Amino acid sequence: MTTPSLDFGVAPEMALVEAKIRQSIVSEEPLLHDIARYVIEAGGKRIRPMVTLLAFRALGGTDAAQAIDLAAALELIHSATLIHDDINDGGEMRRGRLTAYKKFGLQNALITGDFLFVKAFGIGGKFDAEIVELTADACAALAEGEIRQKRHAFDTAVTHEEYLDIITRKTALPIMAGAKIIGLIAGARLEDIDAVGEYGLNLGIAFQIVDDILDVVGDGARLGKRTGTDLREGNVTLVAIHALNDGSSIDVGSLARLIAKRRKREEDVRRGLALLRDSGAIEKARAEAFAFGQLAKKALDPIRESDAKANMVQLVDYVLSRDR
Repeated sequence: MTTPSLDFGVAPEMALVEAKIRQSIVSEEPLLHDIARYVIEAGGKRIRPMVTLLAFRALGGTDAAQAIDLAAALELIHSATLIHDDINDGGEMRRGRLTAYKKFGLQNALITGDFLFVKAFGIGGKFDAEIVELTADACAALAEGEIRQKRHAFDTAVTHEEYLDIITRKTALPIMAGAKIIGLIAGARLEDIDAVGEYGLNLGIAFQIVDDILDVVGDGARLGKRTGTDLREGNVTLVAIHALNDGSSIDVGSLARLIAKRRKREEDVRRGLALLRDSGAIEKARAEAFAFGQLAKKALDPIRESDAKANMVQLVDYVLSRDR
C-alpha cells in the first residue's frame, strides 16, 4: 500500500491499522470482499490515520488499540467516499488503476461503498456518544461539501470564500474531527484537543489546495489519474479563481468560457490547463496552501514538545511539497 515516503514514527501502528481494515472487510459474499479489497489495496497517502495516530502520541495517549480502531474506521469512511466520488464524477482511474465502478460495475461499487461505511461505524460505534456524533457530523459535512461543489459546477462566479467552504467541508472537517476525537480518547486537556483540531483543519485545507494544484501541473502517471479532472467536471478551484480574477497575462474570457463549457473536448481541456498554468495562479494558490500549512504548525504551540509533535510539523511539510 502507498503511504508517505516517510513513516513519521508511526509505522508499527499504521501496520496495525492496515491489518484492522483488512480484517473488517471480510464478507461471506466473495464479490463484495473482492471489491472492498481492491479499493483498500489501491493504497493512498493515508493522511487521515497518520494524523490520528500522531495526535494520539503527541497528546500522551496510552490505549493504542482504541487509536488504531479509530484510525481504521476513519480510513474506511474515506475509502467509501472515494468509491461514491468516482461514480459521481465519472472518474475512470484512481491511484493508477480502474476505479471500482469501472472495473466491477456501478451497482456493485455503490453497494461496496455502503458496505465500507457500515463497517466503519461497526468499528467506531463502540465509542462514546460524543465521539460517534462528531464522526457523523464530519460525514454529513463531507456530503454537504460534495453537493455544494456540484451546485457550483461550471459557475465562474464562485468566490474564494465559497471555495474554502467547500473544501473545508469535503476534506478539512473530517481530518479535524479525527484529531479532536483522538484527543478525547487520549483524555487530553480541552486546550490541546482544540489545538490538534485546528491543526487538522488547516492541514486539510492545505492538502486540498495542493491536490487542486496538482490537477493542473501534476504528472498524471505519478498521480495515478489523468490531470484536468476539475476542468472537465467544471469544478472551480482556487487556481481557477485566481486565474479568473487576477490573470492579467492570459485571455480570461477564453478561460471563463472553457470552464463554463459543459461538454469539453480534450483539446479544450489542454487549452484550459495551459491558460491556468500561464496565469500566475499556481504560485498564488501555492502561497495560500503554505499559509494554511503555517497555521497548522502554529496551532500546535500549546502541545508539549515531543517526537510526535515534531513529526506532525514534518507532515505539514510533506503535504505542501508532495507531487502526487
